[in-house]
Amino acid sequence: MPTTNRNKQKQGSDTAVQGTNDCSVVSKVSAAAQGYFQDVFLQHFVCKVARRAPLINRGYYVRCRAVDHCVRRFLHITENCPKRQILSLGAGFDSLYFRQQADKALNRAVVFEVDFPDVARRKAALINSNNTLRGMLDACVPSLTGPVYVSSRQYRLLGLDVREQSQVEEALGGAGLDWAAPTLILSEVVLTYMETRWSDAVISWVAKVLPQSLFVVYEQINPHDPFGLIMQDHFLKLNSTLHALRQYPDTAAQRHRFLDKGWEQCVCLDMNVFYLGLVPEEERGRVDSLEPFDEYEEWHQKCSHYFILTASRGSLMAQALLPHAPVSPLPSICPSWSLIALSVQIIPVRMEGLGMATSLLSPGQVLLTGGSSRGGRGAVPRILLRNQEGWRSVNVEPSVDLGVRLYHTVTSLPGGGLVVYGGRSSPLNPIRGLFKITLDSGGPSGPRDSEDQDTVKLCVEEIVCIGNPPPTRWRHTATVVSHKGKNFLFVFGGKNQAEAVLGEGYFLCMDQQHWTEMPVEGATPEARHSHSACSYQGGVVVFGGLDRREVPLGDTVVLKPNERGFSWERIELQPSPVPRYSHSAHVIGDKLVVVGGVWLHSSGVPGGAIINLTTHSSVEFSLDTTPVPWPLMLHSFCSELMDPEEPELLLIGGGGNCFSFGTHLNPQPITLNLRPVLE
Repeated sequence: MPTTNRNKQKQGSDTAVQGTNDCSVVSKVSAAAQGYFQDVFLQHFVCKVARRAPLINRGYYVRCRAVDHCVRRFLHITENCPKRQILSLGAGFDSLYFRQQADKALNRAVVFEVDFPDVARRKAALINSNNTLRGMLDACVPSLTGPVYVSSRQYRLLGLDVREQSQVEEALGGAGLDWAAPTLILSEVVLTYMETRWSDAVISWVAKVLPQSLFVVYEQINPHDPFGLIMQDHFLKLNSTLHALRQYPDTAAQRHRFLDKGWEQCVCLDMNVFYLGLVPEEERGRVDSLEPFDEYEEWHQKCSHYFILTASRGSLMAQALLPHAPVSPLPSICPSWSLIALSVQIIPVRMEGLGMATSLLSPGQVLLTGGSSRGGRGAVPRILLRNQEGWRSVNVEPSVDLGVRLYHTVTSLPGGGLVVYGGRSSPLNPIRGLFKITLDSGGPSGPRDSEDQDTVKLCVEEIVCIGNPPPTRWRHTATVVSHKGKNFLFVFGGKNQAEAVLGEGYFLCMDQQHWTEMPVEGATPEARHSHSACSYQGGVVVFGGLDRREVPLGDTVVLKPNERGFSWERIELQPSPVPRYSHSAHVIGDKLVVVGGVWLHSSGVPGGAIINLTTHSSVEFSLDTTPVPWPLMLHSFCSELMDPEEPELLLIGGGGNCFSFGTHLNPQPITLNLRPVLE
């Protein structure tokens, strides 16, 4: 490529990277305005406050919390030093200096900020034109020429390209940086925008010129799983490629990177580990209470794709490192992998949705209800039909509109028909009542009759029950159990607008349409939502879910019928499966087959697990998604076992709002042949 073209391309990329600052500061202002953290200065760097989605607010909260944790630790460790410094690389419109100065935390400290000249010039203009910001500076002298745009006793703003080391070193020295003083170097999503040779050079250069220093980095990891692919594609479209991800894809690689580049010690934690291990439970509870929230899958995936890193030079700075293994409620379990990877096959039918529910109307005929499709629209009920010619989608005309409904359940009844229960239209609006669905008497009675039908009519009627109904809920399970010849719908777990998790089980006698109190012995399992529950030997087997602390569970618990009623029994598995939630599960013989979900383990994303309910053993298996040309996200999806004799799973829907990177929904169903792992 000619030099002129390379320079133009570099300039275009630099401009795009500078644009990420504007987006970031707006999101930080939104999080501060909603009470996630206190910052009265950020608002002065934006034209107006724009409210972001709760998921984005949470994401910027944990970023700010992590960086603030490291800054406060550095200031505490160096509080008795005669001089200390903070050097922020690619500072953008960060308000760190103003916040710390307002807290009187910068005694004997100087803050140096470096960013592209255009960004520094804009920030300097904002500071000099704002009474509040200018009032936080002492003896502020704006510089209209040269790299120093703002200079005061404790704050220096420089306009430089960080990649130009000799210029940066000369300018910082001229601005008063003391190379021997304890120094915190801060880089929030900056190094990764540089070509890796440049970011490596910056890391090595800082280690060489600052012998008493702490390097703090916040940026992305895990580029190769579905969320990571979407994340990369987002920044690529913004002309802001994430370069470092290719060579340093995980926390271990990032740690070795710094050690290899001259740093003495290094600790790197993904944001799930930081949040659960270093943010107190009381504070996490406060965050949970700020806004209605129901995007746990995307939250945990976002946190698994960002890290906070501290690297030290000098014995004093080693004391400011993050802890290597912070105390966390998350159990440390490594997957026990099978050598078998199951291949998936795409169904050539366009069908997407998030938070749907499915049920077999008859062999080869799957009803889909509820959920949301692209743009947040409520999904239309449909039937996915398989016949000799293959698969096709059939429209549905219900006699009663089921409305917008997400994270509900649809349960097949032994005598025929389906029961729809629970769900929500929004995190503030649970849906009440039960509905029974049957095929309209004038419509088709099975898949063969539907081959020439464009529309299937369904009879939907509300079930009026007596007794004390359970609280409204979503992300629950509703499973058929039996006791002494009577069938019950067993509702367990979930959450609602008032309770983060629900734990008590409820029994609905289907014959009498009566919510019935049944004697249940044994220790009730921990309250949870987004778990799985499958009918098993007249009772139900429950696996996984998310607890009230938003920590995934990995327990297997069986509700068994006995003479008086039912009893809970916990199954101890060896080896233990990795905790997860938002998965699906099916019982095949004496095996519980778990597919997909979200876990907080660093080893990729869940494929599936086989739990042997007889031998009490488990094994994880991976999925070969090579035949799928798009990122396959197996959470908030649903599945059906098409034929127990031919153990093939049909997986439909799934995906989510991938932080600020856009919405991804699996556009087509897939099938999964389980025979290799069952045998």
